[in-house]
Amino acid sequence: MATTDRQATTLALAHALSAAERGLAVIPLSRTKLPALRSPHHDDPDPAGPRCHGACGRFGHGVYDASTDPVRIREMFTAAPWATGYGIACGLPPYHLIGVDLDTKTGTDSSAALRELALRHLFTIPETVVVRTPSGGRHLWLTGPPDVVVPNSAGRLAPGIDIRGAGGYLVGPGSRTDHGVYTTAPGTTHLAPAPCPPSLLRLLLPPPRGPHPGPSTPGDHGRGLVQFVLSAHEGQRNTRLFWAACRAYENGLGPALTDALTEAALNTGLTEREARATIASAARMSGHRR
Repeated sequence: MATTDRQATTLALAHALSAAERGLAVIPLSRTKLPALRSPHHDDPDPAGPRCHGACGRFGHGVYDASTDPVRIREMFTAAPWATGYGIACGLPPYHLIGVDLDTKTGTDSSAALRELALRHLFTIPETVVVRTPSGGRHLWLTGPPDVVVPNSAGRLAPGIDIRGAGGYLVGPGSRTDHGVYTTAPGTTHLAPAPCPPSLLRLLLPPPRGPHPGPSTPGDHGRGLVQFVLSAHEGQRNTRLFWAACRAYENGLGPALTDALTEAALNTGLTEREARATIASAARMSGHRR
């Protein structure tokens, strides 16, 4: 390995360990920004079978290998001596990171698009960690509620804006790629990731399936929200409950609907503790205190 690559690997490991000390789970990345360790299952006879997310105990499962354990991190970098960067897993405790990737694709102004969204939906971009990419783009680090799953998306919010959520990762500052080095923007190094504005968070959630619960009268509106929760399938129960609770609080129905929404959530398979925690999170995100 060339001396410069060894230096890049050493620096990447140092940055990764520093990130892990702050509670950020990391994996080694190659110069292409992809996970540096190849899947141990690439030669499996049935590639269409159930995917392993690390239960086999070997490295090579991408973001599912992410760890804050310095021993494990060193082992991963030892197994991938060609790594020159590191990825930070999103959606994990304690921050439940959401990455807003403002790209610099030809013909798009992603920063202007985000400002327009902020004006239209009445939210303010908070002061937070900002990472500069070699191409001139920016990654904004935000935090989300622990009981809400924000999916990854590319261009769904607006052209040039990609979202890194659960199952995704952000290239960590200090990483070296084929195009240059990722760096923390001046003035943001000392900041902690800021909470995602509630209005922006709602835009990041997947659009509800089925009829949109929005009848005209307050009573019907409440019944529609409860029915919306009752019709949730596994994998969307928390998200639907959170969405319905946000709508309830925005319309002044939050306290009155809490018990009904909780009961509906219990019927979908959530525990009472899970349901009430999600509703409490929606209340906080909507600017209410329960």
